[in-house]
Amino acid sequence: MSELKIEKHFKASPEKVFAFVTQTEHLLKWWGPVGITITEHNLSLSDLGAWSSVMKGSEGNTYKVTGEVLAIDPPNSVDFSWAWHDENDVRGHESSVRFEVKSDGNGGTLFTMIHSNLPDDETAQKHNQGWSSSFTKLEKLAA
Repeated sequence: MSELKIEKHFKASPEKVFAFVTQTEHLLKWWGPVGITITEHNLSLSDLGAWSSVMKGSEGNTYKVTGEVLAIDPPNSVDFSWAWHDENDVRGHESSVRFEVKSDGNGGTLFTMIHSNLPDDETAQKHNQGWSSSFTKLEKLAA
């Protein structure tokens, strides 16, 4: 199994960043790589329970991912499961995602995303591209 870790620094406070990475109205603004639109969702990471997202790419492909929020410790962390669905809507391999939010001591935030239990390094690399693109959008919002 493989693990992906991405760290970002935001000028915004930890409370603001935590809201941006857990609340629906904010998630819908940055969730998914550049060029992706959210067509259907139950996208909230601020309460325990199921979440889902259907994304449509600029080329017309549809991508569905679902999971469950497993633990939440506002404004410090949220843990959730993650699994892509195939073209027949069959849920695939389940991995785990953790968002950690910590003060940088100067009013800003150190943000860490850990995506673990990925099946292999190739899958981790693909997720790195997707998360990195998504976090580029998040950086603009949490400036």
